[in-house]
Amino acid sequence: MLQFTFLGTSAGIPTKKRNVTALAIECLNPYAANSAQQSGSKKPWVLIDCGEATQHQLLHTKLSVRHLAAICITHVHGDHCYGLPGLLASMAMSGRTAPLTLIAPKAILTLIQAVQSTTDLYLPYDIDFVAIEDKVCADQSVANPVVLQLSAAHKLEIEIVKLSHRVASYGFVITQVVQSLKLNTHKLKQQGIAATAAWGQLQAGQDVMLEDGRKLVSVEYTYRESQQLKVVVGGDNDTPELLQQAVQGANVLIHEATYTQSVRDKIMSRPDGFDPMHTTAKCIAQFAQAMQLPALILTHFSARYHSYDDPESKAPNMADIRLEVGQYYQGKLWLARDFMRFLVDSDGVRQLPT
Repeated sequence: MLQFTFLGTSAGIPTKKRNVTALAIECLNPYAANSAQQSGSKKPWVLIDCGEATQHQLLHTKLSVRHLAAICITHVHGDHCYGLPGLLASMAMSGRTAPLTLIAPKAILTLIQAVQSTTDLYLPYDIDFVAIEDKVCADQSVANPVVLQLSAAHKLEIEIVKLSHRVASYGFVITQVVQSLKLNTHKLKQQGIAATAAWGQLQAGQDVMLEDGRKLVSVEYTYRESQQLKVVVGGDNDTPELLQQAVQGANVLIHEATYTQSVRDKIMSRPDGFDPMHTTAKCIAQFAQAMQLPALILTHFSARYHSYDDPESKAPNMADIRLEVGQYYQGKLWLARDFMRFLVDSDGVRQLPT
């Protein structure tokens, strides 16, 4: 299972209701629900982007920076990375010593080194820096993913996809693979082995000695079964079609919808107009429908849109985004708000109480 918490959903600048971009993804092993790894704030998690004040947003959650496995930065614009130096510093001050994986453009490493050299920032933990430029193939094919081995039977694979924006921007394809030991009950019954505590011991990987002297070896009565979930998180991107291969088989796509098509057209038509290179609600909706995506979560909304949803209001608000998407996309749709939470499992995507 994967659990999302949106820490920031505004584009460019924060608003009174929204912070700038950040998304936490908790990695839950459904077969280890009673283990220490799954309890309270001990779940491993990944942070996608780290806009200014992300660490303040984290204070309103149960997420622990001690169990942050990796940070992924989609691109170098400030609303996606200005919070990173502060978060790294706070992790140091709170006693983190475990290495941290950082997947980001090379310029992010330069930023961190500049902050360290100019502010006397000391990090008592190692940063395992993975330069995105070294992981993306020129022909758009997928390079070897970054693998986070969260436990012996639980891992994340993070693939990187090049997108289209005013600066180099990337999306992340996150695949969780969880393995479990399944018991071959048919074989046990055939051999007349009653359903006693021995069954549980075998499924736990332990060999068993029966009262009649027979020794049961776990590997002979169990088999491994894998559960896989796939989510795609896009950075800033004006061409959703670049994710066409990445979203194949995805449970959900999380993508920007910065403004409506009419707003983009107005920006482009002004005498001083320029192409902001963001995706409109119409554009991402058409892509999601064409790809038959089962679920779509939109984020990174322009500060011009008020957070309420009122089609009758004359002021720009979230109804503008929702109604435009609804014209083109018939799957499950959510417009993210700060601290909105979702669970993704084999049954699909559902919103959790906040």
